[in-house]
Amino acid sequence: MANDYDDTVRRRSGWLIPIAVFVVTAALSALFLLFYLAPAPSSFIEERPTATTRDDPVHLSVNGLRLVVPANYLVFSSARSGGERREISLFTTYPDFKGYESGDSDAFTGNASDSPAIFMLIRSDTLNLTEQDRLDRIYLNYVVEPKGTPGPFGLTQYVFRDDSGYRGEDLFVGSIGDKPVVMRCVRFSESVPSPSCLRDLRLGKRAALSYRFKRAQLAHWQDIAVNIQILVHGFIQAARH
Repeated sequence: MANDYDDTVRRRSGWLIPIAVFVVTAALSALFLLFYLAPAPSSFIEERPTATTRDDPVHLSVNGLRLVVPANYLVFSSARSGGERREISLFTTYPDFKGYESGDSDAFTGNASDSPAIFMLIRSDTLNLTEQDRLDRIYLNYVVEPKGTPGPFGLTQYVFRDDSGYRGEDLFVGSIGDKPVVMRCVRFSESVPSPSCLRDLRLGKRAALSYRFKRAQLAHWQDIAVNIQILVHGFIQAARH
């Protein structure tokens, strides 16, 4: 009887150890996958734009660039708590370049082809490319005619090739003083009845500014370019006082 008992214990021990190893390994693997692959809480619930008429100053910074921005320019409520941010989304309107007011709800949430809304993004950026760099090194490699053609509103127009990542867009280049203004504009089409134009420019060495406006407002590109820079530099100057 004793020998039978010892044999049973040894047999059970023989398969208990592998089972225990399997269970521990599976548990560790599950924890590893949960930690590294599970989506962050923010990926389940993406923050939605929320306008405010508050104009109290909010102290923010992006990669060391400090700004003081009135709350009604900020698109997301989380940004109104201030502090360091990877990027800041902002809203204004043409031709006043003011923050959100109670009558701006259609511009803020709508998508009319002639909307006065201008959306800005201040983001961390260490590429340090000027607009001229972006034009010469990137965009001109993908256009049909590198010399361009005379375009509307004193601009030079380029057409992106259909085999490029910018297909369906036109490139417009102008200048203010000795500084280029480089804008990519989506073409009007049945699928895109309300296209926008986008401009990227540097804000120092560690941050960049993008802004977009409706292509129907392209006639005002100079006024928009000048006043957006005045507006954003005002936010930067306010943080220095």
